Amino acid sequence: MGNLRGETASQRIHAALREQIIGMEIAPGTALQEKQIAAACGVSRTPVHEAILKLADERLVDIFPQYGTFVSRISRPAVRDAMVIRQSLERTAVREAARVADSTAVARLRDSLALQTSAHETGQLAAFHGADEAFHQLVAEISGHPNLWRVVRAEKAQVDRCRILTLPAADRRASVMAEHAAIVEAIAAHDAERAEAAMARHLDRVLPSVDALADAHPEYFDMPEAEERLPLALPLSSR
Repeated sequence: MGNLRGETASQRIHAALREQIIGMEIAPGTALQEKQIAAACGVSRTPVHEAILKLADERLVDIFPQYGTFVSRISRPAVRDAMVIRQSLERTAVREAARVADSTAVARLRDSLALQTSAHETGQLAAFHGADEAFHQLVAEISGHPNLWRVVRAEKAQVDRCRILTLPAADRRASVMAEHAAIVEAIAAHDAERAEAAMARHLDRVLPSVDALADAHPEYFDMPEAEERLPLALPLSSR
């Protein structure tokens, strides 16, 4: 993590750990040792402890007093909750983006698609994920409500860990680009209804199936004995 000093050490440690947890570089169930992290970062344990408390608030780590701190396993109910929030906010944002986007905004969206294509063709998974994130953030910015993306980003950490498990599939990356292209074309046409429908279809396909992923990677997921299996999709707006 490098040498992290100064008054922002806690924020930097939090950001570094968060990125590694979401990127599955630190696997669910892994123990986190404050002393080791502090030594690696060249700081005292205080900013490390503060960073871990924030990660616990985000449900990315579990703290068991007198036992230890562990990277949380992925919660299927939390993933579904995050998708409900994400669908609601991003569908609102894309409708507004379709209403207000000018030629410059559309050009920026198409540039974003080009970055995704380049990352896909060169097999750069991390770059593709970053370009994907930037695309959704850009839609929120164009809508005039950039804070919507901050809310979405805070809520979708569990979703992102699932998405990392699907990114190695080239066909899924190709589908993401096609879905993004459909969103851009609807925005360019100032067709709010079509833009929302395209975003809804895209978000409904972000995860092929939470349950299928859990079955394929049981070591990464919480497995309550009685967990209701619910769809991720929301009905389209009647507006």
